[in-house]
Amino acid sequence: MRRALSFLTVLGGAAEPNERTLSWFPLVGIAVGAVVGTSWWVAGRVWPAALAAVVAVAVDAAVTGCLHLDGLADAADGLLPAVSRVRRLEIMADPRLGAFGAVVLVLVLSLRVTALAVTVARPLVIVGLWCGSRTMMGVVARTLPYAHAGGGTASAFTSPEGHSAASRYGVAAYGMGAAFAFATVGAGVHGLVVVAAEVVAMLGVVWFARRRIGGYTGDVLGAMGVIGETVGLLALAAR
Repeated sequence: MRRALSFLTVLGGAAEPNERTLSWFPLVGIAVGAVVGTSWWVAGRVWPAALAAVVAVAVDAAVTGCLHLDGLADAADGLLPAVSRVRRLEIMADPRLGAFGAVVLVLVLSLRVTALAVTVARPLVIVGLWCGSRTMMGVVARTLPYAHAGGGTASAFTSPEGHSAASRYGVAAYGMGAAFAFATVGAGVHGLVVVAAEVVAMLGVVWFARRRIGGYTGDVLGAMGVIGETVGLLALAAR
């Protein structure tokens, strides 16, 4: 749990991740979602909806250390331009922000704030969506090839260590994460649509990354999480 907190948030201290870390992703998603959802609800009792939405997005960025947003920007810079696969990976490893990353980051943050601003504050929905995004991150990291041949941020997930734990706890952890996401987002057709929209959006990012670079990276995991949550919020705000 501590390794997963350290990898996905600013909490947990310094701890190197390994493959066992992935099994804790859904629980970390629940914890982060609870903090973000509660801040959204509390801020809505103090300020207008638009400002409460900004507070929630800011809290999310603070708790995660902007890790996923940075991954989104880097993935956009590397995956969107018409360059070679090798060049894509080089761009994604470059800490500088490019035009593609900047535009995508601004658009996504604007959509997140707007979707929250026009939606009645429901903390449990955020918990479910955030749990769903981390659950899918874990599934992708366990099932897809790692694109960086020379290693990278998420290369620890591909090491042989923890394979027994993966077989024992991985499927159960992700199954519980998926069930929790469906249970908390809401019953009925609307709830199913919201969760389905999140999942489809994340799968779309994964499919695109697979075509562009042959697998996933840490940036791709972050990008798919942010995109999935954002599309889920948009589905939640739909009339």
